Amino acid sequence: MQDERGNRNVMRGSKGILGLAMFMSLTACSLPRGAALQSEVIAERDAENPTFQVVEVTRRTTPALALWPATGWKGFYHWPSAGRGPDSTLIQTGDTLEVVIWDSQENSLLADEASKSTVVPPVTVSPSGEIFMPYLGDIQVRGMTAFSAREKLQTRMLDIAPSAQVQLNVAPGRNNAVDVVGGVGAPGSFPMESRNTRVLSVLAQAGGITPNMVHPLIVLQRGSQVYETRAEDLYEEPARNILVRGGDQIVVTEDDRTFNVLGAAGKQSVISFEKESMSAMEAVSAMGGLSASRADPKGLLVLREYDGRAITPDKPGPDMRQVIFSLDFTDADGLFAARQFDINPGDTLLATESPVTRVQTILGLFGTVVGFGSTAANLSN
Repeated sequence: MQDERGNRNVMRGSKGILGLAMFMSLTACSLPRGAALQSEVIAERDAENPTFQVVEVTRRTTPALALWPATGWKGFYHWPSAGRGPDSTLIQTGDTLEVVIWDSQENSLLADEASKSTVVPPVTVSPSGEIFMPYLGDIQVRGMTAFSAREKLQTRMLDIAPSAQVQLNVAPGRNNAVDVVGGVGAPGSFPMESRNTRVLSVLAQAGGITPNMVHPLIVLQRGSQVYETRAEDLYEEPARNILVRGGDQIVVTEDDRTFNVLGAAGKQSVISFEKESMSAMEAVSAMGGLSASRADPKGLLVLREYDGRAITPDKPGPDMRQVIFSLDFTDADGLFAARQFDINPGDTLLATESPVTRVQTILGLFGTVVGFGSTAANLSN
């Protein structure tokens, strides 16, 4: 009798195991999940004609990846380096020169008999960098200090008025001024007192950065080039307090650079850059880490799209426009690589789900099936 009961329990157990296998087979395809598996995302990599490139991020590959073109940045040029210019303002196109000629000689050709001086009507420096002076013709003054230009004028006058002396003042035009467009207390155009005028000095003249701005970003437009730096970096690093040039335009705006986080992460959201550049390790910290119960630490994927111009055979860069960077957080090599690999604005970080978690979920669901609990209990007896 006891043997017969045991046989029935074994048969029930066998049916239970068979049912478990069938259930897992069915639910493997239909079970809802919060994130994809790494193998699913990069499955196309092995296709005959893949549409994206997969790159493993390791300590060996990060130096080469650092040379790839950046994506998502408004400032396509690095912030210029600081330096020192001449103490005096250099004359530029558009500046106005005020010239007074003094000559004590009797019957002077240039000076008034009573005042012994002549005020020359203000002259504007031409696009070619010249001014016109009566009796002297066109004189090149662009790029000269006021002192050098005065000496040049006086030397040219020796032939017609050997005893004449020249007094010269320069009123800066737009090319010797910096425009601060917005994000400050008092926007406007600010003449440069000297060629040693720096960004922080101009911002101070403009009333400083608006206090309520979040992560203020300094944008410098210089000709056709655009430069950017975070305000906190400008304050903390003296080398970033660069010299401004006549014609520069500065605007202070909030840093709107973000990256997306999806999958088995601490939080799924759009995250703002906390600093000018963020490594993959810092990005994982900002997103609350990986979900301990769901995430695959071997499968953190960074999805990035490049401009077609970044694909050049003779320069470092991607082979395809769409690239998936794969990071492994289970060993020291991957952890150090994550500290060296930078996240770009517009990137999507996908924390893939662990296959083990998926099996555990299936087993948990199967445990609720009617009869399975009693079958497992009988098998244990």
